[in-house]
Amino acid sequence: MCSVFQVSSSGYYEWRGRPPSKRTIENQRLGAKVKEIFINNRRVYGTRRIQEELLEDGENVSRYRIGKLMSQQNMKCKTKKKFKVTTDSNHDFPVAPNLLDKKFDVQHPDQVYVGDITYIPTSEGWLYLAVFIDLYSRMVVGWSMSNRINAKLTCDSLLMAIWKRKPSQGLMVHSDRGSQYASHKFQGLLKTHSYVCSMSRKGNCWDNAPAESFFHTLKTELVNLSQYKTREEAKKDIFEYIEVFYNRQRRHSTIGYLSPLAYEEAA
Repeated sequence: MCSVFQVSSSGYYEWRGRPPSKRTIENQRLGAKVKEIFINNRRVYGTRRIQEELLEDGENVSRYRIGKLMSQQNMKCKTKKKFKVTTDSNHDFPVAPNLLDKKFDVQHPDQVYVGDITYIPTSEGWLYLAVFIDLYSRMVVGWSMSNRINAKLTCDSLLMAIWKRKPSQGLMVHSDRGSQYASHKFQGLLKTHSYVCSMSRKGNCWDNAPAESFFHTLKTELVNLSQYKTREEAKKDIFEYIEVFYNRQRRHSTIGYLSPLAYEEAA
């Protein structure tokens, strides 16, 4: 036989009138802060990056507690999806050896750039994006977008990096062995500036892992969550992601959870 626990009216109203505990108040404060960080970073940060943001603000909070606060507020990171490769290595152009050989730990800026191409779906058709990334800080130093995937796309991307950074002779430029990079036009640009060409082995995406990783992040955090009606709409969104968020704000695990800009400024 069940017994019912009796509570007096005065006891009930006394319980209702109690102020929230210090722990509850602290969780409410931290929860609001976690939510603000999550929203301000395009809803892509997990517990690790939120923890780094809090530490920078003088808050030492465990990832477990952050995870609980996120769960209570139904905050979930954007999930990752696979994407197809755009490399066309069936051509008659000469290919360069893999001089980089997966040595991704670079000690100085403008020492090694890695480049790659990906596609962005829009209702008007594909938009192709070519980038060059400085291995030192993982900053996207050059990029270009076009409805055509050709040597001009990769040349324009590298020319932006040259204009912005003015790298010295001897810069290593690493890419896959696609026709856009092996072409006479792109190789002529490297020769003009006395840059060294390095290319991945055929069919080995790990040889260019940092560039692949950037595109994976871009697709996960932006492209896969969007439905672009026009190429121009996609261009504006990608420009804002690269120049405003990724280079200046997004924390990167490879460089101590700093943004590429903050990492370069701290050097």
